[in-house]
Amino acid sequence: MALSTLIYEWRRYLAAIIALAFSGLLILAQVGLFAGIADAFTATIDRSRAEIMVMSPQSESLMGDGQGLPARVEPLIYLNPQVADVRPMDGDGALWRNHPAPGQKLAHTFVQLFTVGTEPGAVDLPTDYTEATRVALMEPYAVAVDATALGQLGVKLGDQATLNGKTVTVRAVLRNYPNVAQATVFVSRDTMRLLGMGDKGDHVGPLLVRIADPAKAIEVRDELNANSHGLYRAWTRQELSKANQSAILTKDIIGVLLVFSVILGAGIGTGITWQTLRGAIFANIKEFASLRALGVSMGALRMIVIELSFWVGIAGLLAAGLFVWGVSLLAGYAGLPMTFPPQMVGATAVLLVLIAVGSGFLSLGVLKQSQPADLLR
Repeated sequence: MALSTLIYEWRRYLAAIIALAFSGLLILAQVGLFAGIADAFTATIDRSRAEIMVMSPQSESLMGDGQGLPARVEPLIYLNPQVADVRPMDGDGALWRNHPAPGQKLAHTFVQLFTVGTEPGAVDLPTDYTEATRVALMEPYAVAVDATALGQLGVKLGDQATLNGKTVTVRAVLRNYPNVAQATVFVSRDTMRLLGMGDKGDHVGPLLVRIADPAKAIEVRDELNANSHGLYRAWTRQELSKANQSAILTKDIIGVLLVFSVILGAGIGTGITWQTLRGAIFANIKEFASLRALGVSMGALRMIVIELSFWVGIAGLLAAGLFVWGVSLLAGYAGLPMTFPPQMVGATAVLLVLIAVGSGFLSLGVLKQSQPADLLR
C-alpha cells in the first residue's frame, strides 16, 4: 500500500524527493570536488606502473610534509628480491611565461613540474600516456600540459614558452590531469636537468617501486617496512591513494566545509521532507480513517507511513544520483576533476534514507486525527 500510494500520488511527495536529492547533491558535490583535487594532484603516481610507494616514515600521505628521503634509501630497496625497478618521483616549481602572439594575453604564472620516464614501460611513465606522447617528451625541452591548462598558460600544441628563462615547446596535450590550484607541466628527466631543476643532492622524493609479481604487493610492502630501520615507510599504491583522499577531506577548512554541508543538507532535507509527508498524510486522512474502521490497527497504519517514508528516501536517493551525474558531466566540461569515494557515497545514501524515515516518524502525529467517526460527518 505504501509503495502504491507513492506511485499513484507521486505529485504530493515530489517536493520531499527533490529536497532529498538536493541534500545529497550538496554533500556529494563538495566531496567529489575535493576528492577530485586530491586525485588530480596524485594522478602521476596513481597511474604509474609502480605497485609500491616509498616515503619518509613521518609521511601519512602525499599532502603533508616530510616526504623527502635520503638518497641512500634507493639502493636499499633493491635488496628485496621482488623489486624490479625503483625511480624517485621528481618535481619542482618554475616560473612560466608564454610567447604571446599579437593581440594575445601574456601568461606569467608559477607552475608545478613533474618528471616522467620516457623509456618504454618505465615505472614512472603513466599507463595512460600514448606512445606519441612518450616519444614527444624525449625531445629536449619538450613539455606536456593538460588540455584544461592551455588557456591558463596561454599556449596551444606546438607553441613555445619560457620556464625559468629557458625556452620550451608544448609537444603533447594530456587529458585527465587537471589541477585547479596550479597548472602542472610534465617533462622528461633529461629536460628537467637541462632546465637546471629537480636535483636535490643527497635527498630524493618519494620512490616508485615496481615488483616482479604485482600480486605480492602487500607481502613486499611488509618486508620492506620490516627492514626499513626507521628510514622509510612503504605503501601499496591503493592504500596511498586512499590516504591522499582522506588527508585532503580532513584538512581543517575542508573538513569544516564538509561538516557544514552535511548539517545544512540534513537540516533542509529533514524540514522539507517532514512537512511534505505531514501534508500528504493529512490529505489522505479519510483513507486512513476508513482503514481504522475496517479494523486496521494504529500500529499497522504507522508502519505504512514509515514504509512510505522509506520509499520516498529511495526515490530521493535515485534522483540525487541523477543530479550528481549531471553535475559531474558539467564539471568535466569545465575541467574540474570530481571523484566520488565509495565510502562517502554509501554514507550519504544512508543519511538520505535516514532523513526520510526520520521525517516519517515526525509525521506520525497526524494519524491521531484519523478517527472513524469523522467519516459520518
